[in-house]
Amino acid sequence: MRRRHLSLVAALGLAAPLLPAAPARAQPAFPDHPVTMIVAYAAGGGTDTAARTLARSMEKDLGQTVVVVNRPGAAGEIGWAELARSKPDGYTIGFINTPTIVTIPIERQARFQLEDFVPIANIVDDPGGIWVLPDSPWRSLKELVEAAKQAPGTIGYGTTGIGSDDHLAMLALERQTGASFLHIPFAGSSQVRTALFSKNLPVAVVNMAEGVADARQGLVRPLAQLGTRRWEVTPDVPTAREQGFDLVEGSMRGVAAPAGVPQPALERLARAVRSAVEDPEFRKAAAQQSLPLRFLGPDAFKTELLALREHYAKLWAMHPWKE
Repeated sequence: MRRRHLSLVAALGLAAPLLPAAPARAQPAFPDHPVTMIVAYAAGGGTDTAARTLARSMEKDLGQTVVVVNRPGAAGEIGWAELARSKPDGYTIGFINTPTIVTIPIERQARFQLEDFVPIANIVDDPGGIWVLPDSPWRSLKELVEAAKQAPGTIGYGTTGIGSDDHLAMLALERQTGASFLHIPFAGSSQVRTALFSKNLPVAVVNMAEGVADARQGLVRPLAQLGTRRWEVTPDVPTAREQGFDLVEGSMRGVAAPAGVPQPALERLARAVRSAVEDPEFRKAAAQQSLPLRFLGPDAFKTELLALREHYAKLWAMHPWKE
């Protein structure tokens, strides 16, 4: 009888009553848990300090903790390889530095490519600097170069790694002058400065913002800054060009995420970075750290990175900087 009843219902085209649909589950707002920020250099250096300052300000806008994790080594490759392998969900971001973010894949078979990242924003554009101890016998860049010519390969200089802006600056100085220095790479600028303070290193090549606080305390003395013009924070320090050397190098520092991050998460992160840079507390802290701020959004930052890669690829073809 039941089968005959069902057949009759079907024949008459009568539909069984529909059950009420389950309510759609709302997606949680991004972010709904802490964000990790990878820094590819050692704690205490200029990149690390800037990253931690930015992270504190981003937390205000995101409403979540931004945890800074240091992964130093191999001129940044270790940290950036980890960033490239991270899940592209927006919860892992990282600080990236030029030129090494573009030069490492040019100079060797690296564990990442520029295409493994999506730029979020640039924060800092820091000119290079050449530093010695206050009692150093060299009072100018010219005197340092002359000393290196007289004792080739004996005057050591520290940098944050092969292919860093510091290293490329000194290689350019060697090509222009015929002088020969001894390169000693470190995992970060804090180690370079420590080696200089302890007199284990006669010359430190680190960015101006990384050395200016030490100079104010009388711990170091700058021989030259490597910008196109004098930095307003150190107006008494001449550029290399003013001293007769066509030497311009520096480092941009910004934030990126693994490629494939959903667009809404990318836009939310970019908004948080912009909000942080506009935060008066961040700007006060940046001024205390003498950070040369230069904000670029995702598209502008990507354009700069691609242009830098083209520039350094051409330089590598003419003058490979492998040691």
